[in-house]
Amino acid sequence: MSGHSKWSTIKRQKGSADVKRGLVFTKLSLAITLAVKQSGGIVDPESNFKLRLAVEAAKAANMPKENIQRAIDRAISKSAGIVDEVQYEGFGPEGISVIVEGATDNKLRTTSEVKKVFDKLGGNMAQPGSVAYLFNQVGRIVVNKDNKNIDDIFLLAADNGAEDVVDKGDEVIIYTNINQLAKFRQALIADKLKITKEDLEFRPINSIKLTQPEQKQRVNVFLEKLEELEDVHKVYSNADLDN
Repeated sequence: MSGHSKWSTIKRQKGSADVKRGLVFTKLSLAITLAVKQSGGIVDPESNFKLRLAVEAAKAANMPKENIQRAIDRAISKSAGIVDEVQYEGFGPEGISVIVEGATDNKLRTTSEVKKVFDKLGGNMAQPGSVAYLFNQVGRIVVNKDNKNIDDIFLLAADNGAEDVVDKGDEVIIYTNINQLAKFRQALIADKLKITKEDLEFRPINSIKLTQPEQKQRVNVFLEKLEELEDVHKVYSNADLDN
């Protein structure tokens, strides 16, 4: 029976992983479709900034090329439905501030699902602008150090007007003005640095430090439940969880 139980456990774990991967691919497909639609049908990633970011995120998640192309084709298809970008603001447990970004073909459904998580887990949704002023939207580029040390990368970042540089061991995170992101990318490539991730994000101006395990648990559960929603792409908060 132990062999059977182990096999059952493996099947459950694999099934769970497949579901999560499918959810990630669904989110990425919507992001790609939205990027094409918002540009008026521009399907060249080099000419469509948001599409390039969405495609790079899909590749980083090992999304098959045919899935990426299918999402692009769907965006320019005459039979394609409406896909809207949505953003919600609110307050979560422990008084944290939250911004939720997503894409949806049904705003009423998505709003209801997001509100349900807020209401159920100790938060409350707020009016647009109630939380956004507590964040700055920035460009974020993650690079591998490879043969360079942090001082070399720091100097390069400073010369190109970076707003912040964070050392993460084998990688370095560089924050820059969103209008300078493309220029910054070219400078890093010219300096032979490997970019592993590039995106736009809301970065909190000040963070709320959470030290008690139960506080971290409540906040983590809240943020994870929002991220699990199919129409939600990114969740930002000013919670400092030391992870």
